[in-house]
Amino acid sequence: MSKQGLYIEPREQGDYAVRREDSKRASATAPTQKEAIARARELEPDAEIHVATDRTSSAKSRYGVQ
Repeated sequence: MSKQGLYIEPREQGDYAVRREDSKRASATAPTQKEAIARARELEPDAEIHVATDRTSSAKSRYGVQ
């Protein structure tokens, strides 16, 4: 089996998806990013894991700066 990359991506529902390289559907979902990374390691222990950064909120709103 060839080594694949796995991607951890935030979803609109507020949880995280574990998606294999070149797939459209998630292989797994988890309520937290940490749990999604752990699930990805269970699915493919040798895979390279890529974690997407959620850039939808600005630093101002995140830290309450006006």
